[in-house]
Amino acid sequence: MSCRLIAFCCAAALLVGGAVGARADETQVKLDAAYTAMLLGIPLGQIYWTVEVGDKQYAAVGAGSTVGLLRIFARGHGTAKAHGTVDAHAAAPSEFMVSYESGSSSDEINIAFSGGKAKETLAHPPKPDPSGVPLTDADRIGVVDPMTALLIRVPGGGSTAVPAACERKIAVFDGRMRFDLQLVFKRIEQVRANAGYQGPAVVCALYFSPLAGYDIGRSGVRYLKAERDMEMWLVPIAGTRLMAPFRISVPTPLGLGVLQATRFVLTPQAVPSSAMNAR
Repeated sequence: MSCRLIAFCCAAALLVGGAVGARADETQVKLDAAYTAMLLGIPLGQIYWTVEVGDKQYAAVGAGSTVGLLRIFARGHGTAKAHGTVDAHAAAPSEFMVSYESGSSSDEINIAFSGGKAKETLAHPPKPDPSGVPLTDADRIGVVDPMTALLIRVPGGGSTAVPAACERKIAVFDGRMRFDLQLVFKRIEQVRANAGYQGPAVVCALYFSPLAGYDIGRSGVRYLKAERDMEMWLVPIAGTRLMAPFRISVPTPLGLGVLQATRFVLTPQAVPSSAMNAR
C-alpha cells in the first residue's frame, strides 16, 4: 500500500496515455516535465509527465521507471493516463488508467468516472481481507484519481502562487484504496528547474488519511498516517488557473525521500482538433 501512495506522491510515478478531444480553435497549454526521485540524495527513479490543458478539458500522460542502485534490487516501470474536464472549481476526471511492473509482480487498474461516481476494473481483484477496511459505494462518490489530484485549481483572478492553493482536502480513489489528502499552507519558496520554470513555489504541508480499502495492520499505512512532515511544493501552469507539483518530500525510516522537477517547460499552442481527438 505504501508503495501506491508514494507512487501517487511521485506524480503517479507510473504515467502515460492519450489525448482528449478539443475544439480546433482551442488554445492549449502544454507542460513538459521531468522529475528525479531521490533518497538521501541518491537517484532512484525518473518520471516524465506531460499535461495538456484547454479551456474546458485536460489530459495528463507520462512514464516512470527505477534507475541507478535501485535497479539492482528491484526493476520497475509503469505507465498511466488521466483525462477529464476543467471548470471554475476543479479538474474532474473522466478516465484513469495505470499499469506497472515491478520484479515478478504486475498490475493494471482502470477507473471510469460518471455522474460523480467512480467504477474500477482491476486486473487482479483483491481477496477478502478480514483485517481490511472494506470499500463501499459511498467511497467511490465525489473522488478523483491520483493523477488528477496533482492538478490543483486556484479560483479567482491574479496570481495562483498564493496560500489559498494549499487550503483544501482532496478525496482520492486509486482503484483499490480510498484516502484523503489534506493540504495546508506553510510558506513561499523560490525555485528554479534546470530547464523551464523559475519563480515562486507554494509549499503545502501534506497529510494522508486512509479511509477504506486498506489493511489496518499494515505498517506503511500507519507510518504515513502519523507522518507530519510531508510537503508538496506547487508552481503555476502559466496560462491556466492550475498548479502542479514541483517538489514532493516524504520522510522515510531511511532518510528524506524527494521527488523534484529537473524540467518544467510550459508551451502555449493551438492544437488541431484531429490531433486532440485521436485516442
